[in-house]
Amino acid sequence: MEPREKRGDTSSELPLQRGERRRWPRMSSPEEDMPISSEGVPALKPLSFSTRGLAREEQFGAWQSLLEPLFDVSLPENASPKEGFVAEHVAWNLGNLLIVQQDVPANSYNRSSARLRSSSLDHWYLGLLHDGQTWTEVDGHVAANQPGKVEFRSLGYPFRGRATASRSVLLYLPREIFEDAAPALDARNNSILSGNAAKLLVDYVSAIEARLHTLVEEDLDHVVRATRDIIVACFSPSRHQDAVAEQLAGIALMERARRYVQRNLNSADLTSDAMCRALAISRTRLYQLFEPSGGVNHYIQRRRLLTAHAALSDPEEPRRIIEIAEAVGFSSAATFSRAFSKEFGYSPREARNAIISSRRRRPVSASERNVSPSFEDWLRTLGS
Repeated sequence: MEPREKRGDTSSELPLQRGERRRWPRMSSPEEDMPISSEGVPALKPLSFSTRGLAREEQFGAWQSLLEPLFDVSLPENASPKEGFVAEHVAWNLGNLLIVQQDVPANSYNRSSARLRSSSLDHWYLGLLHDGQTWTEVDGHVAANQPGKVEFRSLGYPFRGRATASRSVLLYLPREIFEDAAPALDARNNSILSGNAAKLLVDYVSAIEARLHTLVEEDLDHVVRATRDIIVACFSPSRHQDAVAEQLAGIALMERARRYVQRNLNSADLTSDAMCRALAISRTRLYQLFEPSGGVNHYIQRRRLLTAHAALSDPEEPRRIIEIAEAVGFSSAATFSRAFSKEFGYSPREARNAIISSRRRRPVSASERNVSPSFEDWLRTLGS
């Protein structure tokens, strides 16, 4: 292990004083200018935790309680809980994937053998640092992580380490979705990915992180599967680095193509030729990208219909059906109605009437409103 830093060694890395640490910054992306309604109702509600509103002497204890299912947390040498511990933790549950945005002062962590015996968690963990550094030991091997690299670790093995003040994004994925690659991934436990593959993986995760607040239900499984495939490609020793980089580049290109389609749904110029020019790729490459989705035209029409369906299912949507159809690129009400009915098995008017008739809902009791999941609940049910 690296020699443990004293608190004074890391204070210069904090952008603000402890009592002034800001909340997790909102990620920016070109797509954020789009109204949410253009992609349907967001499917994710973040689970946010902050020690900011607590008394200074209570802050570190609260942070320890939050992370207790994972590991024991301790302060750096010569630090006292009375000094305060302002930390932020925002979790997003995509079903088979938890994404956590974390902003935390310097600390040490230990997932001991005793902790492991009392915990059923054996998820895989992926860590990307926006700033700061970590050092983690497994069986005498220390993995040092920093911005631009990616750490990969199993919660099924003991580990211990320390971190400077840092902002990071952490991914938790259940072991079950990696069954076909388990031996290869186990061999890479507590490893650090660097180079081009790491950069592409960081770019991909950053793109997902920037869009967490706009993902709709149909996006979630796609994101989980793509993330799983990228991790296997990066960390499987049977793959050559060039092949990994090529696969990740393909995934990144598909994400760019999806964003282009969504931004231009209402345009009559949303064609294969226009997409080739915008993405700077050949028609053949474009067709290869969309072949698993049934082709370019099929994908575009399905995205238009899904966006229209989301609008028709919104009780606050004031536009007429024909206005919604035109907004997603259909010039004819009859063409829209036929395509919509073929895709969903009912007409646009039936979709709107269904939401109107369901506006009167059963009141939610006070006890139901007060019941909410915890981060520990999400960890324990991940993958089940």
